[in-house]
Amino acid sequence: MSERIPENVAEKLREIVKQHDALSALLLEPEVLTDHKQVTALSIKKAAIEPLVEQFNEYESALHQEEECEEILRGKDKELAGMAKDELPELDKQLTALTEGIQKQLVTADEQSVGSVILEVRAGVGGDEAALWAKDLEDMYRRYASLRGWNIEEMGSSNTIMFGIAGEGVWTNLAFESGTHQVKRVPATETQGRVHTSTATVAVLPEPEEVEVDLDPNDVKESITTSTGPGGQNVNKVATAVHLIHEPTGVEVRMQDTKSQAQNREKAWKLLRARLFDMQKAKIDAERAEARNSMIGSGSRAEKIRTYRYKDNLIVDHRIGGNYNLADLMAGNMQPMIDELIEAETARRLAEL
Repeated sequence: MSERIPENVAEKLREIVKQHDALSALLLEPEVLTDHKQVTALSIKKAAIEPLVEQFNEYESALHQEEECEEILRGKDKELAGMAKDELPELDKQLTALTEGIQKQLVTADEQSVGSVILEVRAGVGGDEAALWAKDLEDMYRRYASLRGWNIEEMGSSNTIMFGIAGEGVWTNLAFESGTHQVKRVPATETQGRVHTSTATVAVLPEPEEVEVDLDPNDVKESITTSTGPGGQNVNKVATAVHLIHEPTGVEVRMQDTKSQAQNREKAWKLLRARLFDMQKAKIDAERAEARNSMIGSGSRAEKIRTYRYKDNLIVDHRIGGNYNLADLMAGNMQPMIDELIEAETARRLAEL
């Protein structure tokens, strides 16, 4: 008999089945159906675990059939025993494939349930060229999100490229983008054709539910100020910009994206929760993976994760050593590379089970 799912893992899977059933029931309740935001959030969570639940149900059914065949083999009916003996190899093959598939999905189930992220891009070293590079990365992510059918929420900032992305599988696919992105190319302002090296940092923050973040509103100092930056006299006269400081950590958020104080406050609190969640998650991840060298999925911004070489029309991802067509990726066709990153991370996690 080939390897089967350990009982402790099977118990966790049965809990996920119960979660799926509970989500299905919630989505039928009238008060939930009238709340579009809640329907979207619950649907993403349900869709994230649905393939896992379906495979586990299939696994348990096949396991039951295998047990029945083995029981028949211990009986006295030779004809039935012969049929059971013929059926067992096929069931064994099916159970082996299901075990492998379930384990792969299990280690990414938590990420799949996160349906929205906040993506930040900041210019690094390289002056004006770094700022242009940050904008090019923003365009790449927007194109990728569009190809995936995800929704984009504008969250403008005076000194940072920032926007929200929501949709099924958004965290699973974008989690690997956090880090330093290095570009080697001839800047538009370069008159002698010399290749310059510039960088931009990307941070992908999973947007948590309020209950998932250790945040006491009493720890937050809030102030309302006039907006700064371009936009005419009204920008400086109307107090609509929201400034939040989380005093225990010093995390600071400013939001002046809209002319509405209420909308700026909502976006500011959303961003603050995401940043605190990212900080808390990074601390837990560091404790769990202190001895691990792999950068995949860690979200560290201090490491160069990828180099974009325009002269060679080539992108190199340093974590998996893969080479990819630069023009394709900048056009938003990132999925083949992301699939390889997910596969590498899944293999690493399976080895730790």
